[in-house]
Amino acid sequence: MTDSIARTTSRRLALKLFGAPLLPLGGSALLAACGGGNDGVAAAAPTPAPAPAPAPAVARNYVSATFNGMAAPTLSTPAAMATTTVGSTLTIGYDDGSSTTFELAYQPFFVTGDLVPDGKGGQVVSGGYYDAYNQPIVDASVAGKARQFFSDSPDGTSLLALSNPSVAGVKGHTVFAVVQFEYTTRDQAGNSTYGTLPSPIAVLTLDQDPATGKLSLVKYHNVDMSAAHGLWITCGASLSPWNTHLSSEEYEPDAAFISTNAMFKAYSKNVFGSETVANPYHYGHLPEITVNPDGTGSVKKHYCMGRISHELIQVMPDNRTAIMGDDYTNGGFFMFVADKEKDLSAGTLYVARYDAGYSIDPAAPATKMSWINLGHATSAEIERLANTLKASDIMSVVTTDPNDASYTKLYADGVANWVKLQPGMEKAAAFLETHRYANLKGASMAFTKMEGTTVNIKDKVAYSALQNIQDSMVSGGKGWSAATNIALPKKLGAGGVMAHNLAGGQKDTSGAAINSDWVPTQTHALLVGEDIAADALGNTANPDKIGNPDNLKFSEKMRTLFIGEDSSQHVNNFLWAYNVDTKKLARIMSIPAGGESTGLHAVDELNGWTYIMSNFQHPGDWGGIHATVKTQLDPLVRANYKDRFGAAVGYLTANPVQFSMGAKKS
Repeated sequence: MTDSIARTTSRRLALKLFGAPLLPLGGSALLAACGGGNDGVAAAAPTPAPAPAPAPAVARNYVSATFNGMAAPTLSTPAAMATTTVGSTLTIGYDDGSSTTFELAYQPFFVTGDLVPDGKGGQVVSGGYYDAYNQPIVDASVAGKARQFFSDSPDGTSLLALSNPSVAGVKGHTVFAVVQFEYTTRDQAGNSTYGTLPSPIAVLTLDQDPATGKLSLVKYHNVDMSAAHGLWITCGASLSPWNTHLSSEEYEPDAAFISTNAMFKAYSKNVFGSETVANPYHYGHLPEITVNPDGTGSVKKHYCMGRISHELIQVMPDNRTAIMGDDYTNGGFFMFVADKEKDLSAGTLYVARYDAGYSIDPAAPATKMSWINLGHATSAEIERLANTLKASDIMSVVTTDPNDASYTKLYADGVANWVKLQPGMEKAAAFLETHRYANLKGASMAFTKMEGTTVNIKDKVAYSALQNIQDSMVSGGKGWSAATNIALPKKLGAGGVMAHNLAGGQKDTSGAAINSDWVPTQTHALLVGEDIAADALGNTANPDKIGNPDNLKFSEKMRTLFIGEDSSQHVNNFLWAYNVDTKKLARIMSIPAGGESTGLHAVDELNGWTYIMSNFQHPGDWGGIHATVKTQLDPLVRANYKDRFGAAVGYLTANPVQFSMGAKKS
């Protein structure tokens, strides 16, 4: 990295870039025929008399993108640890052998709790919570300080454009971002509010500057979730190939023991005004958000994709096949094949069973898998079942051995269950009690926190994040069963990223053909973290390797896998870029201490500009690893992020203009 590239080491410095143009990653750049330097600026031509005709312009085309990493911040720069810190650069290579290097920075649209424009001349609270009747949910936990609840945990984000936008006030190109808010950590009195509030999703209308690619917020619209009964703990998300936002509902409430679930009762009270109205079978599904040209949005919840701990799904290029993360202990690897393209309202649900030998050693051979058909359904028929059935109608579940051979022992969320399926309830069990039914069918229900998923289309490889690798994956661990065929010799708390080879012509375990050319057939470890004894800062995972990967997104043009961390082992969580060809791993952003990297979305081209969307959540959520830094950093984090109640929604930018890999739209 040259001396001419300044490093941004604090949010204050990054903010200085926000009024400046953003960055070209190069689709087609012009150089004078007489040549130019690596900075991409054409050399000045002499002016002899008489002046010759000007040399014709020669196009240079994008070839490669190389991220150059930054060091992890330390207590020598505490301000850098207490905010979004970007000290990385991006080098764009062109087909004429030249290159341009850009300094990266972070640009937020807002910090949650900010008042933002509603597009009607008024303002709304960003990340604000609403009940089923679209009324603000109020935090009255501190007398005299009542205010609307707002989230400190923005997560899944999609950036998209429509052909016919109709939002007033946009000067350049109209683009939209869909942002979901997973939860809020605490009320003003400090009481935990996790899972007790209905997750909001907002549509942002953004003004894209045609000359620089900069995005500016014009309108914020909260999507009405009443038709979906409210949303439950939305986490990761993806953009579908047909331009909709595919959300998630993780940690589905256990319907078998719902009467003792205080969190679910509080959720029902906040959404409907009563502890008894909410139905657990309405949650744990896949919400899909459609953006309208006027900057509003609508929701459709799909009930036929398995009721699991949905973290983030990835739809393949066939517009029908989806692979799904399952953020759970005793989780599975699931696949859904829709009946029709661009329509997730009907299809077949599958779950993987692995051969013996599953390994997290990147040098080990891949492990083969087969696919168990759990059933076919439409969303409408499963929603009808959800409206009418109780858990006891579907299966009998107990947590102590009934000494009855008609029950099957299995593990759910690390806990021993004895389960007996009620006659004729196979379909209801497959789609409403998916974890237990997949166990009964012999799936490898062993994974711990399988989170983000993404796909590398060119190489026909998908990637999944295992946020940690322990418990039910480890022989003898909590919830482990030899029947799953997953039996690692020891845990790896720092987790890893797994790669899945994809192919067509596959059959399920019954011998029936799977109607997809994008079926995972075998898995191997791509990248893993490293557990360490606590270092001087408090890290218990090597800070120069990935730790507890969560969000994953792949850029086809940049050939780069982006990895966001949800780590209780890194004092600061990081956003990484891994080039699958060069095998280079680069740390490109540091999240405020105690926070988590979320909302990842890599956009190769939008009106000619390239974006890496990135949020963070719950800054200053201190754990045991923060003992060394908390005293020094807590006041800084509180000052930056609304006393720890706020978190940022935004994207990585650069100087002088937003980077680009395609021709610009005028």
